[in-house]
Amino acid sequence: MGKSTNLARVVGWLEARGLEVVQTREPGGTPRAEAIRRLLLDPEEREPLDDDAELLLVFAARAQHLARVIRPALARGAWVVCDRFTDATFAYQGGGRGLDPARIAELEAFVQRGLTPDLTLLLDMPMAEAQRRLEGRLAGRGERRDRFEQERGDFFEAVRQAYLARAAEAPERIALIDAARSPEAVGRQIEAVLATRMAAWQR
Repeated sequence: MGKSTNLARVVGWLEARGLEVVQTREPGGTPRAEAIRRLLLDPEEREPLDDDAELLLVFAARAQHLARVIRPALARGAWVVCDRFTDATFAYQGGGRGLDPARIAELEAFVQRGLTPDLTLLLDMPMAEAQRRLEGRLAGRGERRDRFEQERGDFFEAVRQAYLARAAEAPERIALIDAARSPEAVGRQIEAVLATRMAAWQR
């Protein structure tokens, strides 16, 4: 039980309280942004994707997603639950690819214009366990690894450490969830975080 299951748990928790929820994902979320997602994930070996091009594509997809889905939803009072956002860019392109975080921050400011999540749930587990679960999921679906999933272990460890650094820098926004625990324990921790944050937002 992983990210998708817990995303659905968050959506269900909010909807049970009478809230309109828009569930989406990045990269993607609109037809054009999903086309960019396919380009980003395609393990095309004849023309490797340049790291800077990858970063710009991520933010191009995000700009489209914000314009067509996220900002309109927020404007009408809906709650947006997104599978990955800019923290993932700092982790994958910053930590994993080694791109300058200042450059990422410049693109973040240009594309998002101050918009940032109220709460980020960071599901963390040791890299070895994450890889084991990935192998099981791919085998169960008969799928091959995408372009990111084909990276080496040191890439994923750098991504994880970048995520953890982000969480340490913004503990008021990023809640660290121990995803190596049982599905029931993970679910309880997520719901406890949601209840605490909801109470604070309603004051």
